[in-house]
Amino acid sequence: MREIIFDTETTGLESKADRIIEIGGIELFNHFPTGRSIHLYINPADRKVHPDALAVHGITDEFLRDKPKFEEVVQEIRDFFEGARWVAHNATFDMGFINAEFARLGIGPVSPELVTDTLSMARRKHPMGPNSLDALCRRYGIDNSHRTRHGALLDSELLAEVYIEMIGGRQTALGFGSAAKTQTVNVVDEVPSEPLHRIKPLPPRLDAETAAAHGKLVLVMGDKAIWNKYQQ
Repeated sequence: MREIIFDTETTGLESKADRIIEIGGIELFNHFPTGRSIHLYINPADRKVHPDALAVHGITDEFLRDKPKFEEVVQEIRDFFEGARWVAHNATFDMGFINAEFARLGIGPVSPELVTDTLSMARRKHPMGPNSLDALCRRYGIDNSHRTRHGALLDSELLAEVYIEMIGGRQTALGFGSAAKTQTVNVVDEVPSEPLHRIKPLPPRLDAETAAAHGKLVLVMGDKAIWNKYQQ
């Protein structure tokens, strides 16, 4: 199974008006990082970066001035995500922007069936929260000390580690999941075990009178005629 753990940074919060200015993604195959990634800065055309957004990611209008526009990199993005699941933290936000950018170019939206929201996963797994990316890094012991600002590629790398932990940890990513454990158990069960014998038999718990009565009952039950008469 191929998945892309991704994140976006934008000029603001309104997907219909604001634009994507950065996208980063990490490829997983069977929940294991392949080393492939995508990282693009994008010129939002005539849309300026909102001051509140600037305080979060620090990407300025001047920095973006010479970057390619979305229509110039859309095919590269689509090629990288082709055939994979889209995995994001608060995916509703990121997919809203992705689909809005696609719509401006006449491209159909990404099907919700291809999207995994790790925030929803975290809320089900840890209903008492908190479930921000930073909080989940602390919960799973992932070093995020270098995350002084939001950044699409860095956040994708951290989210990939969090995601792997949420679905079962490194053992799952390395293929040591339940299937491997089941196989090991089956191999053990195929080896016949020798019956155990007591070195010294336990003493009988029946006294002589009870044993005699039991023997008489067995004898009676063994003869149908006597048994029928005994029942009368």
